[in-house]
Amino acid sequence: MIKKLFVAAFAVLALAQGVKAQTNFQTFYDFSRGHFTTTLEGFYGDKWGNTFFFVDYDYNAKDANDNFIGVSGSYFEIARCLNFWQDSALGALSAHVEYNGGVGFGNQNFLFGADYFMHNDDFSNTFNFKLLYKTFSGNASSDIPLQFTFVWGMQNLFGIEGLRFSGFADLWGENVVNFMEEVLPANYKERKFVFLSEPQLWYNVGQHFGVENLSIGTEVEISMNFAGYDGFFVRPCIGTKWVF
Repeated sequence: MIKKLFVAAFAVLALAQGVKAQTNFQTFYDFSRGHFTTTLEGFYGDKWGNTFFFVDYDYNAKDANDNFIGVSGSYFEIARCLNFWQDSALGALSAHVEYNGGVGFGNQNFLFGADYFMHNDDFSNTFNFKLLYKTFSGNASSDIPLQFTFVWGMQNLFGIEGLRFSGFADLWGENVVNFMEEVLPANYKERKFVFLSEPQLWYNVGQHFGVENLSIGTEVEISMNFAGYDGFFVRPCIGTKWVF
């Protein structure tokens, strides 16, 4: 199962507003689903705004004997914040356009809206607030096609050098189709919203032996009515991150 379906996943973007560019590669083991996921993320700033993307691969394909054989799916997002007025009084406000899609998934999304960026003096703590209009393809639909996104990045948490707390929280309207349960309860009602948050905690362990690119950490997927699952779920992961 792709771990970031329909996500505005901007943990790197939130941190990287203070730097020119960053590309990183993450590997996670999902304890709940029992498989690995890799994520390639990139953030690039320029005079016209910034671009963020990530690509997820899930490694959960198995043969008839339940032996692992390879990649089971992929999911991709790319977003562009446009800001030609960065030095004006409205410099914290950007126009936002985004695309979400994956291999093996019928629904894809385009999102349009605004992003508001906040930070402290040295950019060690950053926050993004997004209000987006969300389109749906195929049989997917929404009575309230809006998405609210909050993204944060906090460096050197509790004064510990190399400890970073980052993540996002999304809430969007969607007429949820439950497809993970073969038989739905008699009192089941169609859900009208989805919530997803993925807080991450990273420690730059590599700083202690001359490899500052390397971090170890954890991610916890907290969701409600997400990816065909009805109700509330918490899915912990453990992982590594390499910054290029």
